[in-house]
Amino acid sequence: MTLFGVIPVWKPTGMTSHDVVAELRCMTGQRKVGHTGTLDPAVEGVLPICLGQATRIAEFIQELPKRYAGSMVLGASTDTQDQTGRILREEPVGPLDPSRIDEAFQQFQGEIDQVPPMVSAVRVGGRRLYEWAREGKEVPRRARRVKIYELVRTGMGREGDRLRIDFEVLCSKGTYVRTLCVDIGAWLGYPAHMSRLVRVQSGPFFLQDAVTLEELGEVARRGNWEDVLVPPDAALGHFPSLVVSSSARQGVLNGMWLQLERPLDFQAVGGLVRVYTEEGEFCALYRLSAPDIARPEKVFRNG
Repeated sequence: MTLFGVIPVWKPTGMTSHDVVAELRCMTGQRKVGHTGTLDPAVEGVLPICLGQATRIAEFIQELPKRYAGSMVLGASTDTQDQTGRILREEPVGPLDPSRIDEAFQQFQGEIDQVPPMVSAVRVGGRRLYEWAREGKEVPRRARRVKIYELVRTGMGREGDRLRIDFEVLCSKGTYVRTLCVDIGAWLGYPAHMSRLVRVQSGPFFLQDAVTLEELGEVARRGNWEDVLVPPDAALGHFPSLVVSSSARQGVLNGMWLQLERPLDFQAVGGLVRVYTEEGEFCALYRLSAPDIARPEKVFRNG
C-alpha cells in the first residue's frame, strides 16, 4: 500500500532533516518521502514529512510561518552564530533592564533584512556558503527580506558575565533565528549568539501533534499508519475550498479548467483553492485565473 499524507515528525537533535527522510523511507518501504523545511542538526522540533503524492504539496506547507522557542546569550559571539561554534569575541554584560530588551525585540518585528550566515546553504558564486566557510573564507552576500510576526521575551537569567534571554518567535520561511539573535545583540551593544532552538510549530502542525521516530517504529511494526497520517488537504486548510459535482470529477482529474457557477471574491484571484467532489473526496488544487475561472495546479489521482 502506498501511503498518502503528512506525518508531523519530532526531529531529535543530532539528525539532519534528510536523515529523518531516510528513516521514514526505511520504515514505510516507499521512495516518495520528503520534508517541508530543513532543521539544523543541533535543532529539534516539528518537521512535517510528506509521503506519496503528498510530496507535491510540500512546497505549500514550507511557505507557512514557523514558531520557535529558543535562547540567546549576550556577552559572546561565535563563528557559527550559535552554541556549536568557536567563540570569536567576549564582553561582560552589565546591568540590563528587561524593558530595554523588550524594546530591542520590538525593533525586529515586521519585515526585516537579514544577511545569511556563512554556515547556511545559500548559494554564492556557484557554491553553498557553508562550503566557503569550511575553507575559512567569508564571501559577500546579499541581504534577504523576511518577516517576524511575533517576537516575545519569555525569560532571562545570568550566566556569569553573560546574560541568557529566552524567547519565542513566529517567523516566515527563510528566517535565520541565529542571525536574529546576533542582530538583536548588536542593537543592544553586545556580542551574542543563539544557544538553544526548538521548532514548536510548522504551519498547521504543533509540538503536541508531533510523533517521535521511536513511536513511528512501533507504528511501522503494527502497520497502523492511518493513526499518524494527516490527510494532505488537512495540511492545506489555509486555502479556501471548492466543491464540484460528481459528474465533473473525472474532468478535474484530467486537468480541465473550471467555470465556477458562483464567482469567488476578486481578491482570491491568483490564489489556490482545494477542490472536492460532492462526496467529500479531495482531488486537486486549482488556481483562480479570474473570479469565475480556475485552472489545475496539482491533481491527485487515487492518492
